[in-house]
Amino acid sequence: MFTTPQALELVERATTAESLFGRRTTDPDLRKQARRRYHALASVLHPDVVGPDNTRAHRASANLTRLHHEWTHSTSVELRTRTGVYRVGEPFAVGSIANLYEADGPQVVKVVRNPALNPLLHGEWHALRELERFTDRNQWLRPYYPRLLDTSGDVAKGSRAFTVLDPLIDGFVTLADIKSAFPHGLDGRDYAWMHRRLLKALAGAHQIGLVHGAVTAENVMVHPEQHGIVLAGWSFAVENNQRLLATSKTISYPPEVSEGKPVTAATDVHMAHTLMLDLLDHKEHRQQAFARGCLQERQGRRPDAADLLAEYDDLLEELYGARVFRPFALPEGA
Repeated sequence: MFTTPQALELVERATTAESLFGRRTTDPDLRKQARRRYHALASVLHPDVVGPDNTRAHRASANLTRLHHEWTHSTSVELRTRTGVYRVGEPFAVGSIANLYEADGPQVVKVVRNPALNPLLHGEWHALRELERFTDRNQWLRPYYPRLLDTSGDVAKGSRAFTVLDPLIDGFVTLADIKSAFPHGLDGRDYAWMHRRLLKALAGAHQIGLVHGAVTAENVMVHPEQHGIVLAGWSFAVENNQRLLATSKTISYPPEVSEGKPVTAATDVHMAHTLMLDLLDHKEHRQQAFARGCLQERQGRRPDAADLLAEYDDLLEELYGARVFRPFALPEGA
């Protein structure tokens, strides 16, 4: 974090976007660092923070936004749909099938890297539309899923499909980021609220017959300060009892996927608890035992996400007593 005087000095001294954010690059990690630097500076220069009379900070805030926009969109292209135009620069993250870009608006644009994989984005559109209809009736679940804003629709042969999403940038990190920040694993009290919310997201999707199919650390977005969870990465989603349209070499799948069998809600349960074992501190024996109990080889023997939520709450009460809010933050510099 920066103090207001530090932020003012850095921004006022910057003569170019590169002098503030470093050389322009397509490297996702370096772009993420630049984005975090921007948000750290913006958070202390924002008019709501410095007050309405600090004109010096207001000028610096406007200049900061201009420099970041220039750095992000130095090389940009326009992506058009029937209803919108989205100007994007270099990707800020690279997923298993698509690149992610920031667009003006703001929005996040997800562009598949290979046109042969366009059907995966079509599957994502279907899943997110189904989830939006479902959460219209169950508003309390709305924060757990990405919000679909627009799509490329059908594209010409050889062209790449894309998805336009409501951005999850300010304050959000991935579980993969958290794992890197806590290499020895998380305290069970910290992972508890993350896992509870992940189970809620899965239970909601399973209720309408959707299988996420890629419950990985990269696809679980976390807002540490607000204790928020968003289950992203719906490109592999299918309906219950269908086979996955594709798999990724970077994902550790349960047996049914490796054997080419149809997937079910139990597939997501297996993946979520594989993730749980990977994130927890090795001393969290009771929670680890809970996770291993969800990794049965046969899908029919794994519990449902909705049932697991009640069982998990019972375990947490036994371990830690009555539920209380426990602040969580990444180590400084992570």
